Amino acid sequence: MNDMEQTKKTKNVFCNKNYTLVFLGALVSNIAALFYSFAVSFYILKLTDNNAFMQGLYLAVGGVVFCISSLFGGVISDRYDKAKIMYICDYIKGFIIIGFTLLFMFVFESNSYKVISLFIITIVLNAIAGVFSPASNAIIPEIVEEDSFQQAQSYFSILNSFQSIIGIFLAGILYTLIPIDVIFMIVGICYIGSAISEMFIKCNRSNEEKEKLSLKNVFIDIKSGFSYFVEVKPIFIIVMGVLVFNFFFSPLYSNFIPYFIVTDVAGTNYIFSEIMEPELWESVFSIGVGVGSLIMGIILSAMKQKEKYNKMIKIPFILISFLIGVFALCYLLFAKEIVSINFLLIFMLIAFVLVGSLSVMINVPSTTIMMILIDKDKFGKVSSVVNIGTQGLIPLSTFLAGIFITYFSSVGLLFICFAGVSIVSIILLFSKAIKDI
Repeated sequence: MNDMEQTKKTKNVFCNKNYTLVFLGALVSNIAALFYSFAVSFYILKLTDNNAFMQGLYLAVGGVVFCISSLFGGVISDRYDKAKIMYICDYIKGFIIIGFTLLFMFVFESNSYKVISLFIITIVLNAIAGVFSPASNAIIPEIVEEDSFQQAQSYFSILNSFQSIIGIFLAGILYTLIPIDVIFMIVGICYIGSAISEMFIKCNRSNEEKEKLSLKNVFIDIKSGFSYFVEVKPIFIIVMGVLVFNFFFSPLYSNFIPYFIVTDVAGTNYIFSEIMEPELWESVFSIGVGVGSLIMGIILSAMKQKEKYNKMIKIPFILISFLIGVFALCYLLFAKEIVSINFLLIFMLIAFVLVGSLSVMINVPSTTIMMILIDKDKFGKVSSVVNIGTQGLIPLSTFLAGIFITYFSSVGLLFICFAGVSIVSIILLFSKAIKDI
C-alpha cells in the first residue's frame, strides 16, 4: 500500500492524457494570442501616428469586455463540458481573425477602417476569452489529482515562460519581416489548431443535474460565486491585493514599453542597433521575463507541494516594488542624460528577468491554494471572479496611463506606479488574513 501511494505521489502529471491535451492546446492557443497582442501593440501606434491615447483606449476596451464576459463565462463553465467550451471558443477566435484578415487584405484601405476593425476584433475576442478563461482554469482540478496541483501549475508556468522566450522573439522577427496581415492569418490558424487538440479532452464531470440556464439563473450563479469568493478570506485578500497591484504595474509593460521603444530607442545608437530593429527590444524584455519565470517554474515543478505559502507570496511583492523603484530612478537619470540608453536597456533586461521569476513565486502558490480551498463545482464561477479581481482595474489603468503619457510625462507615470505597488506590497506583508495559508 505504501509503495502504491509513493508511486502515485511521484507520478508525473504528463502521464495524464487529458492534462497533456490541455497543455498542448494551451501552447498553440497562447502562442497565437502572444503573436496577435505583440503585433497589435505596434500596429495601433503605426496606424494612429504614435497616439498613446488610442493605444490606451484599445487596451481598456478589450479589458472591460473581458471582465464583463468572465462573469457569464464562469457560470457557463460550471454548467457545461469545459473541454467543449474551450474548443468552440478557439474555433470562433480562429475564424474571426481569419475573416477580418481577409477584409484587411482585400477590402479595407483606409487606416481609420483598420483601426475601427481592430476595436471590433478586440471586443469580440475578449468576449470569447471571458468564456474560455474560466473553463480552462476550472478544468485542471477535474483532470488532475490534488497532490499534483502545484506540479500542474508549475508546468503551465514553464509553458508561459517558453512562450515568452520563443514566441515573443518569433513575434518580433515576424513583425519586422512579414506583412501584418500574414501574422494575423498565422494567429487564426494557430487558434484552429488549438481547438483540434482540445476536442479530444475528456472531463470528469459531475452527473448532478442543474437547472436549465436562464438569465435569472445566470445572475443567481454570479451572486453565489461572489458570496463564496468573499467567504474564502485568504483568497479574497490576495486577489484584492493583486487587483490594486496590477492597476499600478500593468501600465509599465502595456503602455510604457511600446511608447519608450518608439520615442526613446528608435533613432538612437542603441546596443545591437546594426542587427536589431527597435521593436525587437520588446521581444528581448519579454524573453527576459520568460527566462526568469522558466527558471522558477522548473524549481517549483520539482519541489514538493507545501502546506503553507504565505511567505512565498508576500516577499515577491516587496521585491518587485523595489525593482520598479530602481527602474523609475534609472529612467529619470536617462531622461536627464546622466546614464546612457545602453545602460538603461541592460538594466531593464535584468529587471525583467527578476520580475519573471518573482511573478511565478506569486502565481503558482496562489493558484495551488485556490485549487485546494475552492469546491470543484464552484471553481468556474470563482475563477471568473478572480479574473475580474485581478484584471478588473487594468482597463482603467491602461486608459489613464495613455492619457498621462500623452499630456504629462512617462517619467511621472513610472514613479506613480512605484508608489502604488509599494503601498499594496506593504499592506499584504502585514496582512493577518493570509498568515496561515
